[in-house]
Amino acid sequence: MFLVDTGADRTVFSADALDQLQLDPIESPDRLAGVGGQADSVVVTTQIRFDDSEGGKVVFNGNFAGFTSLEDLDMSVLGRDILNMFSLIVDRQGETICMLGQPHRYTIEKR
Repeated sequence: MFLVDTGADRTVFSADALDQLQLDPIESPDRLAGVGGQADSVVVTTQIRFDDSEGGKVVFNGNFAGFTSLEDLDMSVLGRDILNMFSLIVDRQGETICMLGQPHRYTIEKR
């Protein structure tokens, strides 16, 4: 599970997610910064997969950042490195997030 963070520059795994996935981290000189300040990070090479509307999968292969301490981030964050590939609809009242890729479109109508 990911928290969709439209303000996050990049996708980051929480330390708990890295532990559960048993990914082999690579040391990183980068310190990630957020609301809580700066924290140490690692890099993992993996895939992130989402179900699409037609029963298939959308797959992102890459190097993604991860936090090393459980206190730094309690949920993995889906950032703009992936979100910018989609039209993103965040409907707070409807408790819905839609990530639309080509050839999908949307319209806004008044009821």
